[in-house]
Amino acid sequence: MSFFKAMSGSLAGIVAALVLLLAPAAFAAGEESADQGATEGTASRTQYVLAVSWQPGFCETRPQRKECESQTAERFDATNLSLHGLWPLRKSYCGVAAEVRATDRKGSWLELPKLAMADDTAARLLIAMPGVQSGLDRHQWLRSGTCQSGSVDDYFSVQLRMLEELNRSAVGALFRQRVGAELDEATIKQAFDQSFGAGAGDRVRMRCQTVQGRSIITGLTIGLTGDVMTAPTLGPLIHAAGPTEFKCAKGIADTAGRG
Repeated sequence: MSFFKAMSGSLAGIVAALVLLLAPAAFAAGEESADQGATEGTASRTQYVLAVSWQPGFCETRPQRKECESQTAERFDATNLSLHGLWPLRKSYCGVAAEVRATDRKGSWLELPKLAMADDTAARLLIAMPGVQSGLDRHQWLRSGTCQSGSVDDYFSVQLRMLEELNRSAVGALFRQRVGAELDEATIKQAFDQSFGAGAGDRVRMRCQTVQGRSIITGLTIGLTGDVMTAPTLGPLIHAAGPTEFKCAKGIADTAGRG
């Protein structure tokens, strides 16, 4: 192999790595990244990431968070996937002042300006997105919502509709039926394919963390491409995205309140 070919291959690897590193981080400081990685050649096909949490598992890793301290076995997020956010890749903080960005990046989300949204949207979001108790909605709007067309209500209403569709699907049913049990890559991908069409599971990544020797599912990220603000269903958005690695091969869909 010539020097120039070797350098070319090395540069391609560096560029591919930078694409993943520069995509917006999914969660607060200290939380694992949920960027939707894709193999070289398909990364550009994925325009957005929809991130949903399995809150009992997330709370195993962040028990001090307000939304985790208040979690009960009867709450919506104890048996349903909950909302983390929707963001475009490689675009963030559109028109947001530097001082506000600095506050956001420190994780001081409750110090951020309260969002003006309709009472009905706010009430639904409080149930679907437990992280509202820690200001997650303010963070998501500033980092990602400001880069979308439409209002605060438009931005979160779309996500609420997506979450509802996901929880009504075979994916949501699978998690509800297997609370406390282990789920693996093949089973979850099959549920996505069943509800959203063959190949949908290849656009999904699962996040897990090890807690006391147990692999705990903390959430899923789903690649999307298209007009996310107007598309009526998830299926076409998922299929238009590029495939990604599933990452976590298996994990436990933890029960709420496990200490």
